[in-house]
Amino acid sequence: MDISRFIEHTNLKPDLTGDQIDRLVAEAKEHGFFGVCVPPFWVKRAAREIGTEAIQLVTVIGFPLGYQRTEVKLLEIEKALEDGANEVDIVMNISAFKSGMPWTKIELAKCAKLTHDHEALLKVIIETAYLADDEIIQACKIVSDAGADFVKTSTGFASTGAQEHHVKLMRKHSPSHVGIKASGGIKDLATARKMVEAGADRLGLSAGVQIVQEAKTSN
Repeated sequence: MDISRFIEHTNLKPDLTGDQIDRLVAEAKEHGFFGVCVPPFWVKRAAREIGTEAIQLVTVIGFPLGYQRTEVKLLEIEKALEDGANEVDIVMNISAFKSGMPWTKIELAKCAKLTHDHEALLKVIIETAYLADDEIIQACKIVSDAGADFVKTSTGFASTGAQEHHVKLMRKHSPSHVGIKASGGIKDLATARKMVEAGADRLGLSAGVQIVQEAKTSN
């Protein structure tokens, strides 16, 4: 398993700097990571640094709480794609979902259409830390029915991040054409491998360099 090809090298810290964005992209190039994930403010700079390299540029929408108005999320998506993002990770409106509102799927469908109109991919963060198992199953159905490309575990800002049990549950209850992204709290090679074995197609993490170095020494 080439773990580097699963990794979206991520820095979403509130105090990150432009130099750290440049380093993130440089490390992605050096270690062959699948992509980088940066805040919307830094998408344009990251796109410039990536240049023609085969690295996916991912950013976040409605982050980290998800309860922005739909119109705001759509504008965020529009600007992110204009700035050069290839993929957007949107936080599901957990408040609307917990309230049983049909708007949860309507919003995601609107966001999926806009994203796909720009030939980009949409991942939906359901924030598993706030959901019971039956809610995770329900959220996976909503995400897939709305036309999203991936369902993602976590923002990394909740009390817990990706859990192996949740990844297995998401994989079991999502159609094969919908990918699974595990993120939050993946800090070592053993955990990264467990997530992939559980069904994750992508890994969102900030410890990518340490993990690939660990992989090299373990071979």
